Amino acid sequence: MKNLFLSAAIVLGGLTTFASTSPVSNTIVNTISFQEEYTEVKVVEVPVAITDALKKAYPDAILTKAFKNAKSEYKLEVTVGDKVGSLYANADGSWIKK
Repeated sequence: MKNLFLSAAIVLGGLTTFASTSPVSNTIVNTISFQEEYTEVKVVEVPVAITDALKKAYPDAILTKAFKNAKSEYKLEVTVGDKVGSLYANADGSWIKK
């Protein structure tokens, strides 16, 4: 009788390991990138407020290219020494973080 109970326990225990399921997780990452339309403008067309703010914040910076979007935001390509970077500003000369 003892062997019968022991055999039944082993069989039932073995079946429960096959019946268990491991959790499956699917991670979906959606990436949305917004690309704003900037059109190139001449450096001399950049508002004086922006050039003054640039001279104040980065005295050694050289403005190489300028771009403008529909919201009158400016993207400035600037060279300081051997480093090249982009800055963003409103028409009134306040900086925008992007």
